[in-house]
Amino acid sequence: MDLPSFFQQHPRGLLALSGGVDSALLAWAAGKYGAGWRACFVQTPFQPAHERADAETLADLCGLPLTVLEADVLADPQVAANPPRRCYFCKRALFQAILDHAAEKGLPLVADGTNASDDAGDRPGMAALAELGVRSPLRECGLTKADVRRLSREAGLPTWDKPAYACLATRVPTGTPLTAAALEKVEQGEAVLAALGFRDFRLRLRGDGALVQVTAAQMPLALERRAEILAGLAPLFAAVHLDLTARTPSD
Repeated sequence: MDLPSFFQQHPRGLLALSGGVDSALLAWAAGKYGAGWRACFVQTPFQPAHERADAETLADLCGLPLTVLEADVLADPQVAANPPRRCYFCKRALFQAILDHAAEKGLPLVADGTNASDDAGDRPGMAALAELGVRSPLRECGLTKADVRRLSREAGLPTWDKPAYACLATRVPTGTPLTAAALEKVEQGEAVLAALGFRDFRLRLRGDGALVQVTAAQMPLALERRAEILAGLAPLFAAVHLDLTARTPSD
């Protein structure tokens, strides 16, 4: 099966649009090959403002009506406690809200942007999607991350080379309770780094301090702008550390 066939077989539905590379391609395909698809973005303390802005831009570009739902995921103690399976509990809550909205709109199908490169064994959230009956067209069509980027570039989507992005909760060590205040500090800190020219990076909480992770290609920039990084992050964190392993952020 390919994406045109999927959307011809399923002309109506609700797409979970995160603003990332995968769901952007899905939104483009839904708009091009579908007939009655809508998009949905769920705003939680885990999503920074720029992801919502990207989702709004993409929905407009692809011609899909967008609904923004609000979800207080931190009200769920199974999420706020930040256990190893936090993503499972969070995904169940978010997609149940999306499924409820789809039912209200009379839409028969909910789809997400999981692709064929995503490892189900390492993603408890995928188990929640399967339990709820959420479809993953990219995965069903065998499209890997590389395929998604290639097709996105061919389609002229601005997200084709957008770095992978994981929710703000991944910046907090597993087992450390999640709070709105901590997540807001992470968002503010990452906004500082983005303004300094960093593109593929993470800022992770370590106690009352921050660990900055950048790619090897950006390490010279981190050293060059050390003073500016410290000036921007010092009001937020008691200490700022640079991860010298220069690993490519993956979550």
